Amino acid sequence: MMKRALISVSDKTGLIAFAQKLAEFGYEIISTGGTAKAIADAGIGCTNVSDITGFPECLDGRVKTLHPAVHAGILAMRDHPEHMEQLEKLQIDPIDIVCINLYPFKQTILKKDVTLEEAVENIDIGGPTMLRAAAKNWKDVAVVVDPRDYDTVLAELEAHGEVTKPTKFRLANTVFEYTAQYDSMINTYLRAQRGETSMPDKFTMTFEKIQDMRYGENPHQNAAFYAEIGCAENTLPHAVQLHGKELSYNNINDTNGALDVIKEFSFDIPVAVAVKHANPCGVGTGETIFEAYQNAYEADKVSIYGGIVALNREVDASTAAEMANIFLEIIIAPAFSAEALEILKAKKNLRLLELPELAEANRPGTLDMKKVAGGLLVQELDTKLLDEAELVCVTQRKPSDTEKADMMTAWKVVKHVKSNAIVLAKGQRTVGIGPGQTNRITALELAIKYAGENACGSVMASDAYFPFSDCVLAAQAAGITAIIQPGGSIRDEDSIKAADEAGIAMLFTGMRHFKH
Repeated sequence: MMKRALISVSDKTGLIAFAQKLAEFGYEIISTGGTAKAIADAGIGCTNVSDITGFPECLDGRVKTLHPAVHAGILAMRDHPEHMEQLEKLQIDPIDIVCINLYPFKQTILKKDVTLEEAVENIDIGGPTMLRAAAKNWKDVAVVVDPRDYDTVLAELEAHGEVTKPTKFRLANTVFEYTAQYDSMINTYLRAQRGETSMPDKFTMTFEKIQDMRYGENPHQNAAFYAEIGCAENTLPHAVQLHGKELSYNNINDTNGALDVIKEFSFDIPVAVAVKHANPCGVGTGETIFEAYQNAYEADKVSIYGGIVALNREVDASTAAEMANIFLEIIIAPAFSAEALEILKAKKNLRLLELPELAEANRPGTLDMKKVAGGLLVQELDTKLLDEAELVCVTQRKPSDTEKADMMTAWKVVKHVKSNAIVLAKGQRTVGIGPGQTNRITALELAIKYAGENACGSVMASDAYFPFSDCVLAAQAAGITAIIQPGGSIRDEDSIKAADEAGIAMLFTGMRHFKH
């Protein structure tokens, strides 16, 4: 009995060469629509599915292959005599190879101004049904969904006269991976069209691999970097690497942290952010990007060594020359001048990343996920920016305009420092950062230590309320003049009283920014 291959693909990469070889191996080729035309136009014999089913395509092509003559031919188990007897009785021939990829739903929804109707018309029905049927009957049917597998299938047919069982099993697994992603994309798109923001009872998302990593956080851990389909252009998967060695797992994690900090600031202000071990270690603003970088560097000359620097302006030659003086892992910016690239590319291992939309704020509703053993924590990303009109001064002394500007800088940064967190700022740059301590007074002491003499005259931001007055007293001793904190503790009066006695201005924000 002549073997048969059913081919119906939207991605026609390698189609003609694959079909030609199958014909040479003696396969009857069955096809539909545009695929059948492409094969026939290449001079390869092709039978239309309508001739197999005895039923014409209908409903604008919505119904083509949903027929027992197709699905019985795919699903019949060859080692079950009763199945083969039924095929013979029904005059249905088996189908041995199924080669299908689906309507381009992803490409459709990624187009600008796509309509819901257009997206829905690109939801494939018959294709997934045939793929799942062939994958279910993998022992008897070779199912191909990825053009990259064409050569493997042809090589095995040439060598063995059939596709081997291990390859059929792998191909079947690939199908379910492919259809799971397809269904997840449809689900995600339809939820977005409904404006649905609640956490669903069944949570599914799909990602595509950008690259394998050499290793994860440590050399004994496997790792890879995946992109969310349709992710915003201001996110790290859209960055283009211009120079340097391959990014590591920790590089990507730290760079994402730098991006999150820089997005807190208006693009009207040149900003530079230095990050080390996912915590900001220096944040500076200035009249120029050169000045902003110098301020970030001065904030912590020690921790910035071996760190990541993000800038929200094009890197010019003078800034590049300054950055070339120390060891940095990564520089990420919207652009690099030709002169800056020439300077920085002299450093062989320095990674240079270009991300034009770098400073655009994160979209509200973006999800933040953290894997735990046996489960997944999902929340909305903390994209809320502070409205200065919502600030409440709770002390007798009000902050000066200069203090208030520094308080806003400190507040934007403390949001991205691991809790418990304290940030000191002066001159619209950070001067001391205390991250990830078990209590707030220890975080403050650490920030004061790093700030040194710069602590005097600085302002302080805390990611959560003060349960006691001890932080206020420590701030007074260091010469800190103003404090911004969420408020909301039952002990607020103690902190306010201590601040009044110390002549410290204190603002309440009414929101906290825990980051764990």
